[in-house]
Amino acid sequence: MDKNSKLLLGLGVGGIFLLFILIIAITVLLGSSFGNTIAIIPIQGEIAYGSSDILGGSVANPEIIKELIRQAESDDSVSAIVLDINSPGGTPVASEEIMNTIKNCKKPVVAWISDTGTSGAYLAASGSDQIIASPSSMVGSIGVILDITNLSELYKKIGVTKYVIKGGKYKDIGSDSRDMTAEEKTMLQNMVNENYDHFISMVAQNRKLDINYVRTIAEGKIYTGNQAKTIKLIDNIGNKEQALDAAAKLGGIEGEYNIVTMAKPQSFEDILSSFSSKIGYSIGKGIGSLLDESTIKNLSY
Repeated sequence: MDKNSKLLLGLGVGGIFLLFILIIAITVLLGSSFGNTIAIIPIQGEIAYGSSDILGGSVANPEIIKELIRQAESDDSVSAIVLDINSPGGTPVASEEIMNTIKNCKKPVVAWISDTGTSGAYLAASGSDQIIASPSSMVGSIGVILDITNLSELYKKIGVTKYVIKGGKYKDIGSDSRDMTAEEKTMLQNMVNENYDHFISMVAQNRKLDINYVRTIAEGKIYTGNQAKTIKLIDNIGNKEQALDAAAKLGGIEGEYNIVTMAKPQSFEDILSSFSSKIGYSIGKGIGSLLDESTIKNLSY
């Protein structure tokens, strides 16, 4: 090999080495900007299909929340997720779908309950790696209620005659124009009991608690954050900053971290679609909700 060839070879090897060193230096210098971000995902208001109500009610749409979780999970700059929860609960399917997405998330998820995290909202939170709640927050409300009103005597007094034309013996079950039969009451009680057992079993599994123990602390009871910590419904008491710190620790972030709040911009179509979310089988408001299949109302976790 002649002198020129050796020189060119030396320059080539040296160039590759310098490039390698440069890549390492850039990685070290910029490393702090990758993987040190915590994504905050709000779960605010009733959990249901739809979006914020033009009348002022806030709706946490499970499809949007699930998509935000997936976005945070696929973003290499995000190391952990904090769910900012202030919700009385919502429909059973919506709440359970959010819970399952949280459980299946490959990145650490911390649920922070500010004012309220009851019923379906608590169910969703129970799927996270850690639950932190404000000391005076409302937590729990693990239970099911079906509220049906019989207005038949009132209708008589005010001269209202309500006719029901139905196909199917039980189609008008729970109608406010008549009292229910004993058979109908038994049917609905069995349905409520089934939902109650399912709710309890999911919480027991998620929180790694004995199912019989969960049954004793359920019963629809609402607890403060401090009380919820004592009975193991949550892991720690704390504010939002402490929840972020806990998420950073679970995500392996050392030192300072970035925070990004994820939310879907609301369109006019989202507002209009909110009306459809008011109809359905509802589990879930810790303090009231609705089931409206023409006649039956107010079944809730």
